[in-house]
Amino acid sequence: MSAVDDEEKGPAGLTRRALLGTAGAGLLVGAGAGVAGAVAYDRPDASATTGGGALGTGRVPFRGEHQAGILEPQQAGVRLAAFDLADGTGRDGLRTLLQRWTKAVDRLTAGEPAEEFDNQVALDAGPCSLTVTLGFGAALFDKAGLADRRPAALEPLPAFPGEALDPARGEGDLFLQIGADDALVAAHALRTLQKLAAGTAAPRWQSAGFARTPGATARPMTGRNLMGQIDGTNNPKPGQDGFAAKVFCTPGGDQPAWLAGGSYLVFRRIRMLLDHWEELPVERQERVIGRRKSDGSPLSAPAGSGEGTAVDLSAQGPDGGPAIPSDAHIRVAAPAGNGGAAMLRRGFSYHDGALPDGSPDAGLLFLAFQADPRKGFTPVQRKLSRADGLSRFLRHEASGLYAVPPGVPAGGYLGQQLLEG
Repeated sequence: MSAVDDEEKGPAGLTRRALLGTAGAGLLVGAGAGVAGAVAYDRPDASATTGGGALGTGRVPFRGEHQAGILEPQQAGVRLAAFDLADGTGRDGLRTLLQRWTKAVDRLTAGEPAEEFDNQVALDAGPCSLTVTLGFGAALFDKAGLADRRPAALEPLPAFPGEALDPARGEGDLFLQIGADDALVAAHALRTLQKLAAGTAAPRWQSAGFARTPGATARPMTGRNLMGQIDGTNNPKPGQDGFAAKVFCTPGGDQPAWLAGGSYLVFRRIRMLLDHWEELPVERQERVIGRRKSDGSPLSAPAGSGEGTAVDLSAQGPDGGPAIPSDAHIRVAAPAGNGGAAMLRRGFSYHDGALPDGSPDAGLLFLAFQADPRKGFTPVQRKLSRADGLSRFLRHEASGLYAVPPGVPAGGYLGQQLLEG
């Protein structure tokens, strides 16, 4: 994502967190363009202190209008996990689980030990910007006796050309995104919630991802992905007209009332074919993306102009052809060419060793929040899979779509709007 240079006031309902200059709200690969920026809490600046523990003091409010982990700056690491409900759990069993999870997350995000199943792994750490974000998969609604409340937009994503999805590493009844600036804090939170779910929901899959640690650079900078690209320059940001309408649901049409203020999350595990990518000269890599690797500036602008420079898709190169090639990622993904479709991307890199052929099992844990995947991810990915030159270097290997309920009010619990609304 691109950086937000100046503090702005967000749209109504978003002013409880200040806009920060570094937003890590998503990565370039896999879906639409947009500009970065995020509504955020005050994260301590690790680069501005010589003492330890600055990152540990960062605390994100758990309760609010929207769930934490959507608008906040991207943390250094993430644990993603999905669970399937046990047979016979039903609505009451789901409610009990979500109430137990809420109680634990309330304490963990405050830097306090969970009252149950605390293994003391994170005993010495502060909150470390911990966030826990919950989503509901489509199958949960039948299992919990809530079929009449399943959103129409939670229909299965269509098949896209070139993907090779492993069902065992995607979907699931309950989804958790657990982000933190300390890996132990995130792992401890996941372990705690998993133990609290025992007998009610069984783990289906887990993935771990990482991003640049805050303070690792001399100045706040947009992060890079494993292809070396400055990643996430074009992400929708608070303060832009229509931001909330692109990311958060409003009742009306076929959107259920219980999801007002919530969102939809698309998850994709996207392996990067790094051996092939790294064989390309830098100039060719830049033409595949449409931006320079050095500073993220678009090929339609002079070198050194910076990633925030507006993209001019009509600009010509020295040879008279388009400065940004016809199959460049930023051209194919541009909202202008996709009916204005946009998502708030918040992805993390992963590197899980080597495959049997020796190639890296590495890439992107793509996460995108949107008001309606039928108008966001699906049309953009359909176009990318057909026309994006970058798709030759990617493999979509797992997928998930989840309804993300709104935030947790004082005295309430995760998902209460669905179960009692």
